Amino acid sequence: MTTSATPQEYLQFLQQVLLAILDSNGNPQVVYPLLQANLDKLDDGLTQIVEAWAKQTLAKVEPQQAQSITVDLVNLGNLIAQFPLGSKASNLETAIACYQNALEIRTREAFPVDWAMTQNNLAAAYSDRIRGEKADNLENAIAYYQNALEIYTREAFPENWATTQNNLAIAYCDRIRGERADNLENAIACYQNALDIRTREAFPVDWATTQNNLANAYKNRIRGEKTDNLEDAIACYHNALEIYTREAFPVDWAMTQNNLAVAYCERIRGEKADNLENAIACYNNALQIRTREAFPVNWATTQNNLAVAYSNRIRGEKADNLEDAIACYHNALDIRTRDAFPVDWAMTQNNLANAYSNRIRGEKADNLENAIACYNNALDIRTREAFSEDWATTQNNLAVAYKNRIRGEKADNLEDAIACFQNALEIYTREAFPVNWAMTQNNLAIAYSNRIRGERADNLENVIASYHNALEIRTRDAFPQNHIETLFNLGLAYRDSQQWQSAYHSFSTAIDTVESLREEILSGNESKQKLAEEWNKLYRRMVETCLQLNQTTEALEYAERSKNRNLVEQILLQDSHTIFPSEVNTKLALLSEEIAKDQQQIQRGKAKNYREVAQRLQDLRQQRNQLQDQYLPVGSSFQLDSFQQTLDRETAVMEWYLTGETFFVFIITKAAAPNFWQSTPEDYSRLLDWANTYWQTYKQEPETWSNQLAEALENLAQILHIEEILKLLPASCNRLILIPHRFLHLFPLHTLPIANANNLPTYLFDLFPGGVSYAPSCQLLQQLQTRQRPHFDRLFAIQTPTSDLYEKDLGAVGAIKQQFTQSEILKEGKATKSALLPVDDNSQTLTQHEKLATAHCLFFFCHGYFNPVSPLDSGLQL
Repeated sequence: MTTSATPQEYLQFLQQVLLAILDSNGNPQVVYPLLQANLDKLDDGLTQIVEAWAKQTLAKVEPQQAQSITVDLVNLGNLIAQFPLGSKASNLETAIACYQNALEIRTREAFPVDWAMTQNNLAAAYSDRIRGEKADNLENAIAYYQNALEIYTREAFPENWATTQNNLAIAYCDRIRGERADNLENAIACYQNALDIRTREAFPVDWATTQNNLANAYKNRIRGEKTDNLEDAIACYHNALEIYTREAFPVDWAMTQNNLAVAYCERIRGEKADNLENAIACYNNALQIRTREAFPVNWATTQNNLAVAYSNRIRGEKADNLEDAIACYHNALDIRTRDAFPVDWAMTQNNLANAYSNRIRGEKADNLENAIACYNNALDIRTREAFSEDWATTQNNLAVAYKNRIRGEKADNLEDAIACFQNALEIYTREAFPVNWAMTQNNLAIAYSNRIRGERADNLENVIASYHNALEIRTRDAFPQNHIETLFNLGLAYRDSQQWQSAYHSFSTAIDTVESLREEILSGNESKQKLAEEWNKLYRRMVETCLQLNQTTEALEYAERSKNRNLVEQILLQDSHTIFPSEVNTKLALLSEEIAKDQQQIQRGKAKNYREVAQRLQDLRQQRNQLQDQYLPVGSSFQLDSFQQTLDRETAVMEWYLTGETFFVFIITKAAAPNFWQSTPEDYSRLLDWANTYWQTYKQEPETWSNQLAEALENLAQILHIEEILKLLPASCNRLILIPHRFLHLFPLHTLPIANANNLPTYLFDLFPGGVSYAPSCQLLQQLQTRQRPHFDRLFAIQTPTSDLYEKDLGAVGAIKQQFTQSEILKEGKATKSALLPVDDNSQTLTQHEKLATAHCLFFFCHGYFNPVSPLDSGLQL
């Protein structure tokens, strides 16, 4: 050990400091300038001198003088432990030396209260100690706090008892030895003890401190329902923020905002998208105080946490969110260097790797190599011996990166992935880390499902076994999103092993959970749409599975459940008064209000009895669905036989369904069971190529597109095998309804050319005297055919708003006008957006044309445009 001064210089400095403490009664404003002027002496040399001087001095002075010296020694320990400059590690060693020497005089028998206070101080120093084994330090801290509590009883010293209970709880939260679950239960019990004394009324600031600490313990709690623990944590953080306001306690306010954000990120109840937006808002609140200049370490912590929230964010563009996450991680690493903060550096390297693994922008292969490099960086610090849990986390993450790796041999990468997952499972046992165990079992199953080496049958057995392991923890109630993910993967494994009935059961259960989650979304159609996009693959696999089981009707019903659900619900809401009898409509409205109230109670954490409210909510939804289904079953209640009853005997429906590997065409008539036709994967690839060529030509070379349209449609007819499918229609069919799927909606399918014996041009619409029409789905068609419109006599039309249409108007608007008793038609130069949606002179907001607002039918004879990247930005051209 090297020191920067001679023993005599250290001794003189120590005596100066003790004299300053004695004269100023331990005033930091007097003592700290002296320490700052002698930073070169705040090292291990000072600790040695304190040890030697204290032992020698206390042994030879009178008892009364010894007591006085111990007061100064304890004050020195307190001051140097909190001193922000110099070596933190050396300062804490000096503080520990001060306390331990003071205890030679401050015995329990002679000075019980002082002994307890010093035990408490010594515990705090060991809690923060940098040197020595962290696990040993925390054991010492816990022992010293428990010593203090032998004197600091609730009856004799209630305030000190409460403070020590709070501090002991912190040590239990950090404890490495013992069962993690037991340690957290002990911590929660101690915090609750402290709150018996630290009430809001008597000790508001201490109450807020312990509320924040208790929230941390609930957030990390292993026992009990994870869902309930997080709700308790959030409630405690909000309690703390009632006292920790930005104005009164800006630093504590920022700390609690950061902690609350972490809880929102992990929250299970409520809508995931809302929870993440709340988390991001809280992190940004914290960063208003935790600036890089004022609090660099805390700034880096919150930057890291904010990055995690952006990585998981649902709203906004996923690619943008990941770029924001990567930027925040790099910010954090500016402060969290390997030399200064090795543990935090490793954590942020692990998190940055996660972001690179998921990154959308940049080359995928490069992103994965960056991820693997960052994971390996993290493992330099996160060794199994020193940080077993973190080592397991990074092993799991590294395994995922190897599983997805593009560079290197695929077989080798998968073997590396399996080895890393198995490493993680050595630490992630079901008993100690059930959630992480389940996650790793799920990931290991994915790796085995892709494995190249080994027997395929053996690999699939491992896959299925691992998914079943994961589902023991990933239940519908506790982890609904993970439950869906694992069930979907299990269904794929059963499909690959040709166990179709088991695949059906897995997909069916997963779909039920998806639709249950969808009903819980309050924030609007964007979140519902993203949920639908995420799990559309689940419905596609279910359709394929049903067809394998010869359950054509059920396959078609699942296909319908996956289509335009938001639009179905919006039209149902708008037209409910025309679909349901008035008394039923009133009852449905009341049920919807009750459902919304209960949903808001749960999602805002206001439900006093969560399980009771959740059960009532389930009952209310069941009542609503049963009542609604009596008149119009939609969504999960859609039934094909009810729809078939709305068709006449001369009408057939031709519905396409694209799965991503092939496409199906379902034939629906009034009387017969539905039939279907299935393409080959090659047909599907040809369809994609045709659609891309058609669309690119349409956008970039409109004249070429026009000249080649007939040939293009002939090719499409061949790819779709339209003539082969027409043979499945009954001979009596004279009207056809087309229900395209996905991009097929963009093409004029009714004009597909059909071969005939006379070699005359014949198109699909020529074959059906009753006409060919389109519908988005069977459900919407059923709604349109069910609704009653006794008052349908007001037309609002836009006619030829652009000059290129003037000569193409063959009288469509005039013919349609004859069907209505009242009409308002904006034609040519008068057909403008400003006429349709005029600006109110007073409010300067857009309003509707007065006749538009009261029209029963809208008809637009104009151009439109479609945005394939963002369909909601498509529109009509006026």
